[in-house]
Amino acid sequence: MSLSEIPTPPPLLFRREAPAKVNLWLRVLGKRPDGFHELDTRMVRISLADTIETSSTPAGTGLQFTCDDPSLPTDESNLVVKAVRGLEAEVGRRFDLAIHLVKRIPHGAGLGGGSSDAASVLLGINGALSLGLSRERLARIAASLGSDIPFFLYEGACDCRGRGEIVELVPPKAFPWRPRLLLVKPAFSVPTPWAYQQWLNSREIPGVDYAAQPMPWGDLENSLERPVFAKHLVLADLKQFLAAQQGVEGSLLSGSGSVVFAVLGAEANAEAIQAELTAEYGESTWTSVATVLP
Repeated sequence: MSLSEIPTPPPLLFRREAPAKVNLWLRVLGKRPDGFHELDTRMVRISLADTIETSSTPAGTGLQFTCDDPSLPTDESNLVVKAVRGLEAEVGRRFDLAIHLVKRIPHGAGLGGGSSDAASVLLGINGALSLGLSRERLARIAASLGSDIPFFLYEGACDCRGRGEIVELVPPKAFPWRPRLLLVKPAFSVPTPWAYQQWLNSREIPGVDYAAQPMPWGDLENSLERPVFAKHLVLADLKQFLAAQQGVEGSLLSGSGSVVFAVLGAEANAEAIQAELTAEYGESTWTSVATVLP
């Protein structure tokens, strides 16, 4: 093939980072009449992120979605595709786009990767195509797709209530902390709907510490540790292991798991702890060090 025959790549509309999140606290307050659960949670974005690359394609080609992780579905069940469909329904037009997702956030981990990808697509397309939708309209689309997605339309720490769709931005002066976090995930995932379904009738495991851990920003606690630890005792063990490491100020299950994270103090040696984790839990245990984003 000559150089003149090599197809020109479609023009890049935007490239966005889609950051993961952790829940600094997650309190399940009860079951709602609509079947969801009433929540009180503070979420923060972290430096671990997927990348969304979106290009224009010729008129009439519609949406083409690809991902570098072959284990992820790229059909209409993917939240990225659902986000595009939601935008199309909102503005009454079809988009001719090629979207490629570079996946770094493990799925089924309680880090909100799919939700962040969807929010990044909503924000990116709205800006790149000058749709002019307000954040409130984007938030309505986001809430119809998933409870965590509205949070990712904001930058900074947020307190989320309702089923997660009521988002209140925490003023930067009220949350100046940027701790390092060590994220740890065994080689399995936890389905979020299952964790919430099991919450009401779950019980604490004797000898496992579920107590709230005081932090500068409030208590580090997660109501979903009870059902998740009951089924996956290794996660309870991971939390206790991390809490015992030098320089670790607290440890917690993120969201519904399966990631457990440690808040690292200034004297914590993340690399040494990662080596200990590999020795204790095996090579299949994924770890990553991240920081809380402003």
